[in-house]
Amino acid sequence: MMHKAGFVNIIGNPNVGKSTLMNAFVGEKLSIITSKAQTTRHRILGIVNGDDFQMVLSDTPGIIKPAYELQESMMGFVKSAFEDADVLIYMVEIGEQELKDADFFNKITNSTIPVLLLLNKIDKSNQEQLESQVQLWAKKVPNAEIFPISALEGFNVKEVFNRIIELLPESPAFYPKDQLTDKPERFFINETIREKILLHYKKEIPYAVEVDTEEFFEEEHIIRVRAVIMVERETQKGIIIGHKGTALKRVGVEARKDLETFFGKQIHLETYVKVNKNWRSNQNQLKRFGYNN
Repeated sequence: MMHKAGFVNIIGNPNVGKSTLMNAFVGEKLSIITSKAQTTRHRILGIVNGDDFQMVLSDTPGIIKPAYELQESMMGFVKSAFEDADVLIYMVEIGEQELKDADFFNKITNSTIPVLLLLNKIDKSNQEQLESQVQLWAKKVPNAEIFPISALEGFNVKEVFNRIIELLPESPAFYPKDQLTDKPERFFINETIREKILLHYKKEIPYAVEVDTEEFFEEEHIIRVRAVIMVERETQKGIIIGHKGTALKRVGVEARKDLETFFGKQIHLETYVKVNKNWRSNQNQLKRFGYNN
């Protein structure tokens, strides 16, 4: 039997639905999802296997103009997505007119690999607006196949999935067939806690936070986790903890519930907060957290 395998890399502006799409394809919540920009910081692989194919999906940070070292590293993950893609997914949402970085846009329009342009969130549009957007993007990216979709509602997602399989090159599998992602367990603990911080804190706080799982002990019926939430200033530490620790407790309770679903086991989660001054601009700290590999 012929076997197909390839890397399918998803790029686009912040908040267009890249993580929602990958999670829909994989059938698991690998990428955290919030309404805030810059939710995704890393390049996250999700692996979908069939008897005769392996689709290696890659969720990437939203394309922005970098303002500090962390954001430079995030855009480095996007650049790498162009280098190994067999199929490129360029995702936009209804109402968008352009990609926020001209250099990335030129790479898309000059791509020699198949490009699928997914016009997402069409459930928020009418027929006239949809037709206008399809015409706009057909002119802007003439080398792309355009699919109107709703990643959240599942509209046209299966059709896109089937088209990707058609476009995959003939190849043996790159990963074991039972592997779901390239990230370790600790990564998903860190991301789940960070998601709750993005959901419950405002302004600069979520962007000044990094999470590091210091201890991970898996027993037969329980996983014991100790995680530190890094902030850049003492004032941020107080905000994260909240009055009598209530804010931090809420983050821990919600994260634990999601992690128990993800791992299928009881989770004992301890969290505490630590100041790590200016970690977003420190090359050594960024490398430690997996940004500057």
